[in-house]
Amino acid sequence: MPPQSTLETQLAVVAGFDSPDVHLEQYRTPPEIAAAVIHRADLEGDIADRRVADLGCGTGMLALGAALRGASTVVGVDIDPAPLTTAMANARKVGARTAVGWVCADAHTVPLAEVDTVVMNPPFGAQRTERHADRGFLETAATLAEVSYSIHNAGSRAFVEAFVDDAGGTVEAAFGAALTVPATYTFHTADAATIDAEVYRISWAG
Repeated sequence: MPPQSTLETQLAVVAGFDSPDVHLEQYRTPPEIAAAVIHRADLEGDIADRRVADLGCGTGMLALGAALRGASTVVGVDIDPAPLTTAMANARKVGARTAVGWVCADAHTVPLAEVDTVVMNPPFGAQRTERHADRGFLETAATLAEVSYSIHNAGSRAFVEAFVDDAGGTVEAAFGAALTVPATYTFHTADAATIDAEVYRISWAG
């Protein structure tokens, strides 16, 4: 298996959003975080030769990471068609081993058959009226996959564990991550900001 640093370098060419929508909380997942998530999932046997879906894929960072690591099939799902066009261009740039199917759909009601693994960086809810905007993504993952990897706002552990327990799943691992996000919207006053986040590996098999 190639080192995590190799995957990070491969993903560094993935372009972000041309016109990000603040209400959808569209940010480019940093390649170092995507590489860490996909590499960890691959070590667990959840990527290579597995069916993978990326919910809220944006411009394809996690989906392409899975494709580069030899997933048998990869599908990226996003409600906004614009970043999917960028994702297709990104797929050509990275030269992934596996072709990726791109689906324009709401991740809450995604029209997909079952997969083995879901990877996702859902919205945290910072720009939405409802708290825990990531809940709907977890609900979909619970019905779609055997295991999921998801990135959440720091301090989400109690919520995630309670939701997963109610859904009959198990949080099997969790680790911290720091997301460095460049100035993207007009209300950003600094060139970049670091957001503390948490990554969860969840088994939905019971």
